Amino acid sequence: MRLRPSSLSRSLLVGALALGTVLTATPAPAAIAVDRPSQPLDLHGSCFDAAVTGTVEEQRLGNGVAGGPSVPGQILTRSGFDKQVKLFNHLLCAAPNKLVARVVVRAQAEALWRTATHRAQHQQAASALPATDDRGLYWARISMALALRQWKPSFGLSAGDRAELMKSLEYASRGITSTRFSPGVRKILVTGFDPFTLDADIRIGNPSGANALSLDGQRWKIGGTTYEIQTVVFPVRYTDFDQNMVEDALAPHYRPGPQHADLVMTASQGRVGIFDLEVFNGRRRSVSSIGDNNNLWGGGTINAPVVSPSMPAGPEWLTTSLPTARMAQADVTPFRTRVNTSVLEIPAGQTLPVRQPLGPTEGSIASEGAGGGYLSNEVAYRNTLQRDLLDPLMPAGHLHVPVLQFDVANKTEITDPTYETNRDAIVRGAHAMLRQALS
Repeated sequence: MRLRPSSLSRSLLVGALALGTVLTATPAPAAIAVDRPSQPLDLHGSCFDAAVTGTVEEQRLGNGVAGGPSVPGQILTRSGFDKQVKLFNHLLCAAPNKLVARVVVRAQAEALWRTATHRAQHQQAASALPATDDRGLYWARISMALALRQWKPSFGLSAGDRAELMKSLEYASRGITSTRFSPGVRKILVTGFDPFTLDADIRIGNPSGANALSLDGQRWKIGGTTYEIQTVVFPVRYTDFDQNMVEDALAPHYRPGPQHADLVMTASQGRVGIFDLEVFNGRRRSVSSIGDNNNLWGGGTINAPVVSPSMPAGPEWLTTSLPTARMAQADVTPFRTRVNTSVLEIPAGQTLPVRQPLGPTEGSIASEGAGGGYLSNEVAYRNTLQRDLLDPLMPAGHLHVPVLQFDVANKTEITDPTYETNRDAIVRGAHAMLRQALS
């Protein structure tokens, strides 16, 4: 079907607005908002159906502390990402057909990722949240996902079409579509995670995500060798893991070709006060005390751990190939470092789990890897499984960074000096450990 001239002009205009953000190499947040409407848009206009219920994760957008204003809203405003959400809504409402909608979603999602990494690597105004604050990206993505879910386009859109757009939004805004390395450099891929356990404290962030944002696109020269770092931030959702998001993100960098990496390190938030270099990765899920960010349970317990339905064939245990002894020498003050070999296994021929401080015994079933029985352990296992399947000589493994904590006296504010100092120290420590790996 041909578009009428007026429709074609409108399509080109919207496409140009969207593509303009893609063609900007490293836009500052303000540059993204040039074409936003003068009046703020929300999800209650004619383009959106507020009666459509969001996911559990999306429903938290209105949550505050002790009856106060929305914490996600405060974070979006003080990080500047509220402007990108408004622009996304504006362009989505203006999209005249599915083709333009695909361009808008992909372009704005990639612009969101680039803005987040640019922001993380540049000093911010005193009134804004600090550069290393990862929460603005998270809540902007959640806002855009809810908008896409509640969007009422002027044209036909099937459930499959909407799912395709949602996947595009997720992959592009997480860095998965932009991990393209430059020629002539050594290539390093680092991952992080979204905030989680938000029902316990809606204010929290995830320093592994902050670390990823601070590293994306960086070039380090160490010992005469130039290293380029690309990063990805994964969701804390079982469904995405079951749909092989990790393999989609990592496998291309294990295969021969110009995008083949030289080291792949996954990372997540782990224990209080300590960097853990996890040695043994278990195949199974066993955490039953907490759900994921949609409050879904992985299905396993420590007595009856389960394997993800999408997990490729592989052994019960896999081992890191990162240079852990060298990495453990990094200065991570005020924290400490541990090369962690402890696992929880169900020994061969037995039914109850046993803690093994020095690693698994032959024939045992993985109840918890060194990194536990949650998605941290699973991303580590999926990473090292891709290594074994595609490039067994690749240095690959998992780093648990310390838990990020607020000042004990702060029960309501979205940030405080202790929180910011701790996050910066965790990011510095993670950088130091990666530099040691490359030395």
